[in-house]
Amino acid sequence: MAAQAAGQQGPERLTAERIGAGLGERATLVQFSSAFCQPCRATRRTLEDVAAMVPGVAHVEIDAEAHLDLVRELRIVSTPTVLVLDAAGTVVRRAAGQPRKVDVIAALGAAVAA
Repeated sequence: MAAQAAGQQGPERLTAERIGAGLGERATLVQFSSAFCQPCRATRRTLEDVAAMVPGVAHVEIDAEAHLDLVRELRIVSTPTVLVLDAAGTVVRRAAGQPRKVDVIAALGAAVAA
């Protein structure tokens, strides 16, 4: 999972209210999906598995089409897109496409260490 692109203005922070679900105690995996996206289904399974394996990690799936304001604000251009948030809700990693479980676990390491 790639780090945020250089040149962005400061780290983005998301709250439970903005994503419509509680943040994880240690980290949160936020997945932007769309209804007919096959890789989104596989991504959901991967993120659910990782969240179940790692204590204090939550997985939140957001329907991109139903939350266009948030999609625009966060510059989500494709689904699935995954944001990794630290305990405070700061975006520490983001990636588009279907992630591998090992990459998600590595990205969580950065979130928990942040």
